[in-house]
Amino acid sequence: MTSATTNKDRRLGKGLAALLGTPLDEHGNPLETASSASGVESLELPVHEIENNPFQPRREFKNEEIASLAESIRNHQQLQPILVRVVDGRYQLISGERRLRATIHAGMQTIRAEVREADDRLVAELAIIENLQRKDLNPIEKAMSFKRYIEEHQCKQDDLARRLSIDRSTIANLMRLLELPQAILDSLVAGEISAGHARALLPIGDEVVQVRTSQRIMDERWSVRATESFVSELLKKEEDNDTGRRVMNATRQRRKQVSPQIDAMQQEMRMIFGTKVEIKSSARGKGKITIHFTDAEEFERLRDLLADSSRPQLKIAG
Repeated sequence: MTSATTNKDRRLGKGLAALLGTPLDEHGNPLETASSASGVESLELPVHEIENNPFQPRREFKNEEIASLAESIRNHQQLQPILVRVVDGRYQLISGERRLRATIHAGMQTIRAEVREADDRLVAELAIIENLQRKDLNPIEKAMSFKRYIEEHQCKQDDLARRLSIDRSTIANLMRLLELPQAILDSLVAGEISAGHARALLPIGDEVVQVRTSQRIMDERWSVRATESFVSELLKKEEDNDTGRRVMNATRQRRKQVSPQIDAMQQEMRMIFGTKVEIKSSARGKGKITIHFTDAEEFERLRDLLADSSRPQLKIAG
């Protein structure tokens, strides 16, 4: 695990701990202890009397994963309680669905739980953070959880990032994937392409060509780097598709007037920013760079990229 990944996980853990009021373990995850449970009811609950979390972003749980955890619970008992709240006189899960499923799989009738007070908004935030910490949750489930939260609570990406103590760019980059056609999202969820492949398709801007390119990625088993190279070349050609629509806006005349060096820089910047970029240069060497955006959210995403010192560096063509 890289230090960057570790730091990100710890930020997520701190966000969860801040919401729950619990300490963290050495990995930055919430640590449940007797002292942290002060004032919180802890009890054994019948597993079949606990309702699911309606804000759970995760839709699929691997059978082998649940079976493995069930075996661990049988051999070593339950190491950490699940969290629940009371809604209309019934217990509703806040976090720990894998443990609950595994306990049921193990044939046990009760599970250790802590009862917390939490409104819908807090439960939604806890569900998002808990799942962001899981490496096997697919990016579309994460993106959909952000989208649902923002729509239900009428807030902006900045507000959600602040409440979860995570980078706004994490939210923006995942939500951008939802702009892709459903066929590509289905392939991403199925693991047929990666999030890197999907991000590389975003600059194309034509759904027919995006889907056609995603099919080639799967058929020819392209790497992410190969996909980025293909898209870069595609953007240069202004290719017509079968229905007569174009990959890009008509820029043929303008491209004829720019030098190969400027054109190469233009294409590279389009790949980095995921949007239309224009570079104009005079004979004296002066000029300007124009980065296009379509709405306020995309503007914020571009602002984060420009402010991020760790973003990819341009390789100026010679």
